[in-house]
Parts: sequence; structure tokens; C-alpha cells
Amino acid sequence: MPIGITREKMNKLRDHFVSRQHELLALTCALVEAESPSGDKDGSTAAVSLMASAAATIGSVSSVERISSEEFGEHLRIKAFTNNNSPPIVILGHTDTVHPRGAIKERPWRAEGNRIYGPGIFDMKANCALALEVLLACEATESCPRSPITVLLTCDEETGSPSGRGLVEAESKNARAVLVLEPPASGGRVKTARKGTGMFTIEVHGRAAHAGLDPEKGVSAVLELARQTVSLSELNDPATGTTVTVTVVRGGTHSNVVPAEARAEIDLRFTSASEGLRVESKIRNLKPFDARATLVVSGGINRPPLERTEGVAALYEHARTIAKLLDFDLGEASVGGASDGNFVGTLGVPVLDGLGIEGDGAHAAHEHIELDHIPVRGALIAALIATL
Repeated sequence: MPIGITREKMNKLRDHFVSRQHELLALTCALVEAESPSGDKDGSTAAVSLMASAAATIGSVSSVERISSEEFGEHLRIKAFTNNNSPPIVILGHTDTVHPRGAIKERPWRAEGNRIYGPGIFDMKANCALALEVLLACEATESCPRSPITVLLTCDEETGSPSGRGLVEAESKNARAVLVLEPPASGGRVKTARKGTGMFTIEVHGRAAHAGLDPEKGVSAVLELARQTVSLSELNDPATGTTVTVTVVRGGTHSNVVPAEARAEIDLRFTSASEGLRVESKIRNLKPFDARATLVVSGGINRPPLERTEGVAALYEHARTIAKLLDFDLGEASVGGASDGNFVGTLGVPVLDGLGIEGDGAHAAHEHIELDHIPVRGALIAALIATL
């Protein structure tokens, strides 16, 4: 049994989230309605303002810092329980969503039975609100953490964290542990491994010609790209979990012209750093099938993999033991999607991802959370930061 946590204390934590559900959902609703798609500075500022105001009312919070990002808006760093110099525990999340501005008018906040729907609620506006409620729960039940707590919410996670990555790494490198409040896998499973990601663009330059009068004088960029697409698909390896997917494709100008230009975007997923480097090299060194065509490849690995290290496994087992006091078995999963937790994994810091509220439909029209899982999830996270 985790030191300092009993079944009675776990029940008190769970009861706190039951009693505070109205306040938690009110903040969540405000965050969902303050639309903040990645790159929308006004939306980012609005969401951060809501979180910063709420954080300022929490007694254990010692600082609330808004960090400007020139292209994306604002990151938010909240520090709490800063009464000792122990390595901190970092709670990680993000305020940006993939849903475009105006989505809330098409799919407004609504409750249906045990579910609440809204753009970005599952990934991850509800979990931003949950992070603050966890701090309140620790205060209210006298379950104060033995380590300082840093809540870091970035504003560009959905686009690969071009400005947030440095913050994530700086806050996490000396942490005792990092808890990522991304949505869980199906069945509420936490994520103990994630694939790394790579994003590439391939541009093909051929030569235009009249498709009817003298097609032989042309060099079809579309044909070359088609051949490259087949070649890239051969890099897929189900045994190792490597996937290479040509996603967005564009090419040509007119229906009667041999296309001189074509372009494609490539998505790479991999389970180990060495495998990512191997496939990245293959993509970067593509050669044209038609020697008259020219290839230009740009991009690279965006996020390293989050691998299930001994530290990750130990943190998971600790969380699983706590979950048993709440009478449920906390499962684990390895997933293909990446998060800011991937950056933490390469630092050698124990990280547990997918700790958010259960639901479904991330990035989709049916995105929702499940109400009856909020108290259990909140109690689990509060107990984690109180016992690590």
C-alpha cells in the first residue's frame, strides 16, 4: 500500500470531486466555449485567462506565470506546494485544440446522460480544469504533496510543440515524475509507451508538356510521386510497429498538361529511437525512379518515442496500487499517437501518460467525457502527487 494513503483517505479524495463536480464542469464549459485552436492567439489568451484566474484562488498556488509564444498565444505555468526544495512533480497538459473556431456553434456544449459533449472537452479542456481541482483536493483532504507541484499547460501541443517543447524539457528534466493528463486509452488505460513521430514533405519537380501533342517531352511529377508512394509503403513493418503513410498529395495544373510539380506529406511512426533514425535516413535519401525528375525532401523526426523504461513501469505499478484502493484495475496501453510526454521520456524521467478523464472522440465530432469517471480519476491523480 502506498505510504500515507489509506482506503479511507482515497474515499475522501473521491468524495471531494463528487462535491465539487458543478464547479469543475463550470470551468470546463467556459474553457470549451473559449475556443482555442492551435495558432489562434486570441483563443489561447482567453483560455489561459480562465485558467490563470481560477488558479489564483487556490491557496497552495504560489505563482501563476503566463509565457508568451509569438506564433501560438500563451503557455501557462502554475507552481503550488512550494514549501520545500525537493525535485518537483510536473503535471503536463495543453490548452490548444484541433477544432476550428466556430465549431462550438455547430456542436455546442451538451449533456446526454453520463456524457458531456463539446469540441476539445476530451482532448483536453476538461483535464486542464481537473489539474486545478486536484490541487484543491489535496488541500481540502490534507493530502499535501511531499514535493512541489508544477502544472504546465502548453498552447501548441497539437502542432508538435514547436515553442512548447523547450518549456516541457526544462520543467521536466529535474522532476521526480511527470504526469500527463492526456486522454486515456480505451477502458481508462494509462499510456506507458507511445510511438515517436516524423513529419516529412516530398516535392517532385518534373517537366511540363502538352499531354496530347508531345507527352514524351514531359516528365510527370505525379507519376514519379506515385512510384515514390509505393516505395515508401514498403518501409512499413508491422513486426516493429513502424508505419510510413503518405497522407496529403497535390500535383498538376491542367487536365491536358503533363504535370511538372507534385507534392506529398509523409507521416512516420516508430517505437524506438534507433528505428526512427533508420527510417528517417531512408526517407531523406530517396532517389528518383526517373532520372530526369528531381526530389526535394524536407522535415524530420518531430517527437522521440516514449519507451516503457523501468522508471515508467515502476510509476505505473505505483498508480495501479493506488487504483486498487478505489476498487478498479488500472490498465496500460502502448499507442501510436504522440504527446508532450514523448519529450519527457528521452530525459530519463519517469512519466505516466493518459491520466485524463475517460471519454471518446478525440479530434472528432462526437468528442465527449464520461461524468462518473471524474471522481475516480481525480482521486487517483491527487493520490499520486501526494505519495510520490
